[in-house]
Amino acid sequence: MYERKLPVELECGLHLFMEVMNGKWKINLIWCVHQGIKRPGELHRKIPKASRRLLDSQLKQLTDQGILTKTIFEGKVLKAEYGLTPLGESLIPVIELTARWGETHRNVLEPLFQASAGSH
Repeated sequence: MYERKLPVELECGLHLFMEVMNGKWKINLIWCVHQGIKRPGELHRKIPKASRRLLDSQLKQLTDQGILTKTIFEGKVLKAEYGLTPLGESLIPVIELTARWGETHRNVLEPLFQASAGSH
């Protein structure tokens, strides 16, 4: 199990935000759940570049942080579904604004990332 080496910085709202969003796929997971994708298997199919183990870990973190809820349905096969909490819903405008910023500046940013990808 991963053990944190540095304490979480609590003196600044930006640090708190970065702590919640710290994880390559967390924003994608939040957005997918917002769009109605609720089951772990569906989330994995929607984000195929991420390993199932990593997605499960980040889903657990988001649940522990109060961003997502997890409901387990009992039956022959246990089923789990994720939903956004009010705290998670409050991130949607931030994600939309961030996506708009990326689209607005695509013409500047995309060539930079394409050039750096080609140099490796």
